[in-house]
Amino acid sequence: MARYAKEHKQETRQRIVETAGRRFKRDGIDGSGISTLMKDAGLTNGTFYAYFASKDELVATAVADQMRAQHANIVAQAAPGRAGLEQIVRWYFSTGQRDSIEDGCPNAALLDEIGRSTDPTRQAYTDGALVLIDGFAARLAPHDPPSARLKSLSLLGMLAGTLQLSRALTDRQLADELLEQGIRNALALLDAEQHN
Repeated sequence: MARYAKEHKQETRQRIVETAGRRFKRDGIDGSGISTLMKDAGLTNGTFYAYFASKDELVATAVADQMRAQHANIVAQAAPGRAGLEQIVRWYFSTGQRDSIEDGCPNAALLDEIGRSTDPTRQAYTDGALVLIDGFAARLAPHDPPSARLKSLSLLGMLAGTLQLSRALTDRQLADELLEQGIRNALALLDAEQHN
């Protein structure tokens, strides 16, 4: 019975973290109160403090979870080498990824807010971003990933910034063209690295 209770508590906590991550990406960290976050998870407000000491703790946990999920579902699944990087870039700059904010990239949805967040949230983001860029670097320079780390971080910035801009534009055709240009820019960056 005790094991079931512990597993149930872990499942409930994970449900709060996942639903909060989706809500944060859709409405922003500051735009999501505890009552909304708990309602999303199908729980009462009072239950919140059985799992988290504060909203800030939930934010840091949700950011870490979102970054881990992006790595596991996208980067870790991609092919090795340049082909894998191209897969990642093409997925990232797809209209579906752009138009589904709550299911999409935490970088593009939350980067500006994370920059103004608490140190634990920024650390959770940094740790997750480093795992992502290590996945990029291993494909960019298989024999010397550390040499490609900064270029990989720059690629992540290019991806997030272009996606943010595409989401902000009201002109759908221009927004779509920007994603296409983003693919060309990212692939040019990758090809420049291959020739160095």
